[in-house]
Amino acid sequence: MAVSVFDLFSVGIGPSSSHTVGPMRAAGMFVDELTGRGVIDQVADVGVDLFGSLAATGAGHGTMPAILLGLEGYRPETIETDEMERRLAVMRADGKIQLGGRIVIALTESDMRLEPARQLAQHPNAMTLTALSAQRDVLYRETYFSVGGGFVVTESEPTGRGSTAAGGGFRSAADLLALTHRDGLSVSQAMMRQECLSRTETEVRERLLHIRDVMVACQSNGMSRDGYLPGNLRVRRRARDWYVRLAAEDPDRDPAFAEDWVNLVALAVNEENASGGRIVTAPTNGAAGIIPAVLHYALHYTPAGRADPDDTAVRFLLTAGAIGSLYKERASISGAEVGCQGEVGSAASMAAGGLAEILGGTPEQVENAAEIAMEHSLGLTCDPIGGLVQIPCIERNAISAGKAINAARMALRGDGTHRVSLDQVIETMRATGMDMSAKYKETSTGGLAVTVNVVEC
Repeated sequence: MAVSVFDLFSVGIGPSSSHTVGPMRAAGMFVDELTGRGVIDQVADVGVDLFGSLAATGAGHGTMPAILLGLEGYRPETIETDEMERRLAVMRADGKIQLGGRIVIALTESDMRLEPARQLAQHPNAMTLTALSAQRDVLYRETYFSVGGGFVVTESEPTGRGSTAAGGGFRSAADLLALTHRDGLSVSQAMMRQECLSRTETEVRERLLHIRDVMVACQSNGMSRDGYLPGNLRVRRRARDWYVRLAAEDPDRDPAFAEDWVNLVALAVNEENASGGRIVTAPTNGAAGIIPAVLHYALHYTPAGRADPDDTAVRFLLTAGAIGSLYKERASISGAEVGCQGEVGSAASMAAGGLAEILGGTPEQVENAAEIAMEHSLGLTCDPIGGLVQIPCIERNAISAGKAINAARMALRGDGTHRVSLDQVIETMRATGMDMSAKYKETSTGGLAVTVNVVEC
């Protein structure tokens, strides 16, 4: 297992992990390299070239301002929304940035060169950054690929960088099941053991509970704000009105209203994401509402969640992380690479597996739940209207959270025996994504994006 749960669940900003978080991280990596090479003081200009999906939907996904902020030294894990908006206002007024927080150069969003029709071989989400001296000499150039979930790899380092868990662990669902059988572990215990190769169990638990707390804060923020989301779609926020009505109708948390609360949490999180708020990438921004919504269900509507909410949150996230690591390793979580099946489908699969364990499922039932959720997400396209992470993304999170809960409950009715394995469905998802037309992979050139015919912001 090469992917840590903290790679799959990381604090960032909206609206897109691949088009906002990844580009900001890439720009920060570029500045770090300039500093490490000792040439940052010689930089007089920076060239920015965006290719493929980054160029096609970057305007609606906040790619260009994210790159400017990354070049100044801001990071998605720490930047606050208000701070981001203030700094961008200054940049736009001055037409300049402070490279690395100190070298003033002239650079605006409109200076970036866009080539949506040109896809680089390694990945559809590509960007090249070039540092130039006053004499127009190239001081440093690198091409970055934002491969989904905020992960970034480079042309010179294609395996990427990340806080990966050490050790062999498991690289397939079959490996994971064999490991649980051999050592008598649950899926969450197997994942915890891997995480503890690089940090203590106390540290793992504390970080996971912090992730849980950020998820809860995000949904609370979403339920407290009204008005319209950014962009020319004029999508009205619904979560606040829904919350007011639901809180009045269900003050005692009757299980009959459980689905309504799950829908509300998913909507609230994704409205926050669409507005550029602070969220947890899980495993992407476009799918960020599914795991918090199903975790909300696990905490409020299961015996384990009501008895020990902290332990339930830790076990749920570890199990979901184990499932997510398989998608990241064996297929993709990038909508630009495999369509929305890689984002919403993966998140639903992860959430289904997490809930199955909390409901008392065996490792086989956990694997079955994850397989069911993805099997019925196969072929899901990514066709955001206007290049915005709003329609169909927001409602799709709520629908898929319900799908995850249903998948977990179906798996718990069986004994874990099923015809299609999780490994097989992951491979099918990957192959389906490779066969899918590019217009259905986060380019806003097919599906609803064309039918509704709204010009990207």
